[in-house]
Amino acid sequence: MNTIVNRRWKRQWPLYAMLIPAVILVIIYSYIPLAGGVIAFQDFKPSKGWFGSEWVGLNQFRYVFELPDIWKVVRNTIWISLLKMLANLVVPIVFALLLNEIGKSFMKRSLQTLIYLPHFLSWVILGGILIDILSPSEGIVNHFIQWLGFKPIFFLGNNSWFPSVLVLSDTWKEFGFGTIIYLAALTGINPALYEAAVIDGASRFKQMLHVTLPGMIPIIVLMATLSLGNVLNAGFDQVFNLYNPQVYESGDVLDTLVYRMGLEDAQYSVATAIGLIKSIVSFIFISVSYWLAYRLANYRIF
Repeated sequence: MNTIVNRRWKRQWPLYAMLIPAVILVIIYSYIPLAGGVIAFQDFKPSKGWFGSEWVGLNQFRYVFELPDIWKVVRNTIWISLLKMLANLVVPIVFALLLNEIGKSFMKRSLQTLIYLPHFLSWVILGGILIDILSPSEGIVNHFIQWLGFKPIFFLGNNSWFPSVLVLSDTWKEFGFGTIIYLAALTGINPALYEAAVIDGASRFKQMLHVTLPGMIPIIVLMATLSLGNVLNAGFDQVFNLYNPQVYESGDVLDTLVYRMGLEDAQYSVATAIGLIKSIVSFIFISVSYWLAYRLANYRIF
């Protein structure tokens, strides 16, 4: 037994050594900052520090739940997250099925690369692009709307339109990445199933319906269950770069509320309490999603 363990260790130690830098970064940037969570239980004053600030128990958490806008922010966060999860599940599946039907590999790879490009751009860049093309006075979208005879729409200043802009722009940025995952799943389908379907007289559409789509079900279930862990992550970078006070009613989410209260209003303890509540709830959701992924798709990390 020891001989087997020693052989395995000698063979795999370079892989474990490659993990060391990543583990150090996770400890520095993810675990050490957890100690700062104690200020959620204090009336934290930067001039007094951790040890000089007054301990107030759960008062900050009570204050958070009494904030007049907190439930509106929670509702916005969950609503925007669910819409993003649904769009980022359906659109990549449809696009992967369509790409799979393209016979010419050059065209297929070109489209795949083209839709994948926005994934590499930051929301700072994409935010500037969206502000320009959605501008009510100079944006190309509103020029087209006016050409059709309608009035221009202030997409980024209208509470009715702003959530839709967030969902559509996030889908545009990320659906290429999801499409690649589903295309990879398609390569695992046994070609003999397609040959059998052709012999049975199945058309291309029926092959897609009865062979391709069922072959993708395990990865669809896996992606859907894992995405449940992000139900409280509406996307800080995107919302922060696109929103303004006019759309707080429909676009303010937990992460942007934490930013404003913590860095703009200097209410460090309240902002930390909100972040701590969000982290605890997210941890529960992530645990449930991994359990569902294990039960439904036999997915395990270890």
